Amino acid sequence: MRLSIFIILFICNFSFSQQEDAFLEIDSLKKTVYNNKEQDSSLIADTDYLIAHTFRKNTTYADSAYFYYQKAEKIYRNLGDNFKLARTIYGIAVILKNEKDFIGSEVASFEAIALLEPLYETRSVIETKSYIYNNLGIVFKELDEFDESIEYNKKSLELKYRLNVKSSIDASKNNLANTYKKNKQYNLALNYYSEILSNKDLVKERPRIFSLVLDNYAHTRFLSGNLRELPELYHKALEVSNSVGKDDYYSIIINQHLSEYYFDNKRNIDSARYYAYRAKNISEKYYTDDLLKSLLLLSKIEEDHKAVEHFNAYIKLSDSLQKNERAIRNKFARIRFETGQKEKENIQLTKERMWLFIISVVVVISSFLLYLVITQRNNNIELKFVQKQQETNEEIYNLMLSQNESIEEARDLEKKRISQELHDGVLGRLFGTRLSLDSLNRNHSEEAIKSRDLYITELKTIEDEIRKVSHELNTDFVSGSGFIDIIKTLVETQTLAYGLGYDLKHDESISWDDVNNKKKIHIYRIIQETMHNIYKHANAVHVNISLELKNDVICLSIIDDGSGYDVEKARSGIGLKNMNSRINEINGILKITSIKNQGTTVMIEVPMI
Repeated sequence: MRLSIFIILFICNFSFSQQEDAFLEIDSLKKTVYNNKEQDSSLIADTDYLIAHTFRKNTTYADSAYFYYQKAEKIYRNLGDNFKLARTIYGIAVILKNEKDFIGSEVASFEAIALLEPLYETRSVIETKSYIYNNLGIVFKELDEFDESIEYNKKSLELKYRLNVKSSIDASKNNLANTYKKNKQYNLALNYYSEILSNKDLVKERPRIFSLVLDNYAHTRFLSGNLRELPELYHKALEVSNSVGKDDYYSIIINQHLSEYYFDNKRNIDSARYYAYRAKNISEKYYTDDLLKSLLLLSKIEEDHKAVEHFNAYIKLSDSLQKNERAIRNKFARIRFETGQKEKENIQLTKERMWLFIISVVVVISSFLLYLVITQRNNNIELKFVQKQQETNEEIYNLMLSQNESIEEARDLEKKRISQELHDGVLGRLFGTRLSLDSLNRNHSEEAIKSRDLYITELKTIEDEIRKVSHELNTDFVSGSGFIDIIKTLVETQTLAYGLGYDLKHDESISWDDVNNKKKIHIYRIIQETMHNIYKHANAVHVNISLELKNDVICLSIIDDGSGYDVEKARSGIGLKNMNSRINEINGILKITSIKNQGTTVMIEVPMI
């Protein structure tokens, strides 16, 4: 179980083409792990970590990633697993960096490093350290603390050389070169960019990285005043970026750099404007700082009212992004606070439950002892009463066997039968009649008045039926007309009241005269209850009813085209319980199958004899 969950989670992290599908699968696996009582705390923490890691890949779900990292962090701290704890805190640091909480990211990164320092340097420990140093390098660069940024980028690069992963080494070199460029140490930056670009296979193996580094290289030369091979290098970088995907996110900054190049010294204002608008249009899809830079660039390139328009948009977006960053930081603070509060509440709740359990046990034991004292005193009388009651029950049972058609049973059975008759028969007809009267109340035509009179007569008939049920008159239930005619009348009345279409098929080879009244009554009531349930729950349009004879067994099927339901999860109401009770009384079989949005089938098998 443990291994299979990890394998599936790993696949979810790297194989889903649609991020939403991955999140749905992860959520399902999370419930599986949390609901499995055999799982330990370590597996729950690992699951939380993998969920957070998956969410972190999409910045839209940063708060969800942060939430699950926090949950994993709490468990790893309790378990004393410093490596996994450090890895989790590093994930939190990356989220804080992405949301521009650089101080928070710095603090988290140093905490993660402190946890890793005492550990034996396995490949995983070295790899995690390199990632943390890399994050610190980026954080200090954004804080304009270039010496620290260079120091930690070099530490990251040194560890990655030990791991000998080319792609990771190039990424650290690019980060280090970016720091040198921002610090205006252009020659050092160009050296690192050149080292990366010296790999002739880079453009084929990783075209996006190639275009990014080439653009950085060209822009560094532009900033240093060395315009040789410009703007050709920019255009090559843009061409490679577009080969990966037109209007790719990484092409935004290349278009911005091209615009800056053409705008510098008024080389070509039209080209500057063209590339600035391209950068703006692409960045609008992502709504990031790149859009902010594009608007500021256009405010410089354009003139008059267009320049003012772009500058106003720049100010508005800048304020919006700052508010959003503050809101996200506040959200993270709330998550930390709420997580702590929830832990305190859980501890308090655990204590309360323990005391409640102790008190409950004491009360139960005391009650049991008191019960023993009272029952022991009256034990002899109780035994005599039970013996007499048993003799009476046997006498009633023998009477039931000797009188096959009689329904005079013991008081408990009589209550049960009357309840079934009232629920399945009278209440069903009252419900149908009431629906019909409700629909006629909105119509004042003569035909409606006549129909109301008919339904009032029907209510009187129902009143008589209640009186009949009270006086036990089921033996004449089918007298005076054929049983199939009674079934037809029932189906026609109910489908008309419920607004259903129907097909009724019956096997003429069934000799209903040979079927005792008890079975016919139960078949009638089961059909009536099933129709009533179809109207209440199925939202059906049509129902098919069939009566067949197979090997001296009456087979009744009722099929609707309604919404269907999950038979295993559905609760059994009084109607379904009555149906099961009736089937058991006539030694029949009841089968209910249902498919979502395809309808429900009720199958009943009753022996002729």
